[in-house]
Amino acid sequence: MSLRAFLSRSHKNYVLLGHESGRPERRLTLRLAILLLVFAVSLGLNAFFYFRDLWSWPRPLDDYQGLNHSPLLDSLHPASAQRNAIVTTLYSDSYAPAVATLGHSLQRANTTARMLVLYFPERISQAALCLATSSGFTPHPISRIPPPRNGAGMNPHFMDQFTKLTLWTLDTLGIDALVYMDADMLVLRNFDEVFTLPYKFAAVPDVFLDSRGFVPEFNAGFLYLKPSTDVYNAMIEALPTARFPPEYAEQAFLNQFFSLSVVRLPYVYNGNLAYKKRSPKMWEGIHDELRVIHYTIAKPFVGRHFKELKWDDLDKQVVHAAKRDGGVFREEMEKWGQMWDETRIAYDQAHEDCWAE
Repeated sequence: MSLRAFLSRSHKNYVLLGHESGRPERRLTLRLAILLLVFAVSLGLNAFFYFRDLWSWPRPLDDYQGLNHSPLLDSLHPASAQRNAIVTTLYSDSYAPAVATLGHSLQRANTTARMLVLYFPERISQAALCLATSSGFTPHPISRIPPPRNGAGMNPHFMDQFTKLTLWTLDTLGIDALVYMDADMLVLRNFDEVFTLPYKFAAVPDVFLDSRGFVPEFNAGFLYLKPSTDVYNAMIEALPTARFPPEYAEQAFLNQFFSLSVVRLPYVYNGNLAYKKRSPKMWEGIHDELRVIHYTIAKPFVGRHFKELKWDDLDKQVVHAAKRDGGVFREEMEKWGQMWDETRIAYDQAHEDCWAE
């Protein structure tokens, strides 16, 4: 009887090493090949996204176009508290509670500037406009400025944002200097000192959560500017031919237009939640001096995909937003929720009238 026959009869589960040892080696080789393939794909994807980020955001000074020819300083219009304004925008009903809460936070901060909200009369309901203006904003109807090249390459959510250029026409309302604020902001303390700047344009540096990190380009959520219809006309003329990444809409265009003349404000004037996400230590460093919180990553007043919420459902959204990303923004979400509660109480009768309209 052969050895194989003997072992097969007496030890049915026994495998002779000399004849079967190739299978584990093949399995090991296959696993190594799969791991190497996964590693190569991962490395390739990381390299792709890294270089894509670099290519998609050409630096304005590296691609300087000489679009803006206005003087750096505004010597013709000295600062006047009576002719200063804080301006925000209302492009959809869903942002009405945010505008109302922003207005209340400005009132609490005792700003001396007039408050103005620009809105699309054909798109905003009377109830939403009533709520948005209940805390002190004066409504000013405007027309939409369409994006260049029919918005090719743009995020659909940014299609209205070139209307922001209308800010430069507000000299026709007797405004010498203004601070523009996105509606998704909350004011923590007075920042009227910005109005003493002699410069024509100032903004806060931006940040990205990818490999770019903190960049010299500015975020367009908080802008200080001296309105000028002449500058507005120059921007409208330059808009069709200016080169800028379309995915960043009017912010990229403004970075290109003001590339040589923008004054960088300290980070405390635009407390972008992306700062906290990117660098908690940096956020801790500016926390006690923050003038403004900018709710960029998580918004406590709209639902998924910017869905409009009923006013009575905002408390639930605040709780939901506070839990996002493991609760990293809990403090900021709760601050907005507290300010919204104050807004409802302070302007309760005005809000009742809004519901009745």
